[in-house]
Amino acid sequence: MTTKKDDSQRRVLNKSGMGISEGLPLQASDGGVDELRKDVQRLMDIEAIKQLKHSYFRCIDTSNIEELATIFHKDVAVHFVGGTYEWSLKGRQEYLDSIKHSFHKESIGHHNGHMPEIQILSENEATGIWYLSDNMWMLNHKHFTTGTAIYWDRYIKEDGVWSIIETNYERLYELNQPIEELPNISSHYLAVHGAEPQG
Repeated sequence: MTTKKDDSQRRVLNKSGMGISEGLPLQASDGGVDELRKDVQRLMDIEAIKQLKHSYFRCIDTSNIEELATIFHKDVAVHFVGGTYEWSLKGRQEYLDSIKHSFHKESIGHHNGHMPEIQILSENEATGIWYLSDNMWMLNHKHFTTGTAIYWDRYIKEDGVWSIIETNYERLYELNQPIEELPNISSHYLAVHGAEPQG
């Protein structure tokens, strides 16, 4: 993780700025059974990609590193730009190590991905845009972060299975504040299942 660069050079978060092109049309073909089968397969691929991304949010908040590894391509490229930070990572293992150290016993994460826009480009390529809302408590640093971001991803299908080969996000807004007193926590999953904090 590095400190975020100058905010004045931010990209425009529209499809063009994110490198997202229009996918195959979402309309039934005029052909016969074979064409209909392809139409249905595209809808099933969209559903599979939605489930893939929903699994991602569940796995990061539960620090489920083993299952998270099945979501990402081994050559995944990661670029996240927050209000005070920037992550640029290459490869599945580097990303998994970063997540493990971020979602630890002294943290609480709440990440929701909403309103997916999935573009099927071919039988084995797709892109997606997601709207993130999140809350993150770093109890050991007495710090709380909340905000929203736009995710945009590239997906690849190999041996019938979709995975994330590129994932990016940029914050729309981020609020950071110190916590004078720790919250009264009656349930804390990561306290049991998270890694030890690194500092």
